[in-house]
Amino acid sequence: MVTDTRLEAELRDLAGSVPDPELPVLTLAELGVVRDVRMEGPGRVTVHLTPTYTGCPAIEAMSADIERVLHDHGVPEVSVVTVLAPAWSTDDISAEGRRKLAEFGIAPPRSHSTDGGPVPLTLSVRCPHCGSTDTELLSRFSSTACKALRRCVACREPFDHFKEL
Repeated sequence: MVTDTRLEAELRDLAGSVPDPELPVLTLAELGVVRDVRMEGPGRVTVHLTPTYTGCPAIEAMSADIERVLHDHGVPEVSVVTVLAPAWSTDDISAEGRRKLAEFGIAPPRSHSTDGGPVPLTLSVRCPHCGSTDTELLSRFSSTACKALRRCVACREPFDHFKEL
């Protein structure tokens, strides 16, 4: 296992602080897409970034924003590399990221069990407005391909649901 130097940890925090271009309520760290940050030499940094899905159009904006933030903090040469394996999963979203999604009115994805125990079969999606699980799917796609449009039957409010991957 490779450990971060103190500088790499600081640069990872800076790269991770960049807001997601499609969901600006989340940082890239909360979304879980910044995989690695390495000093390659004096003034030269490589950032490994995993898109939420192959072909995600936001990856270019994420890369440019990371480059800008690191340049602004004195790193002259920044390389952002797209890494597809291991693939990103909605399990990579932090607890804080899930909390922010719900607070923003987007139903966060359901977590998968990682303890090896039984996998809960939960088909309902909780409304981020009133908490009801009586919701219906309006469209498999919403403002971005990673979200679906749903409506709460109880409060009648539409909302986005971040799909599980």
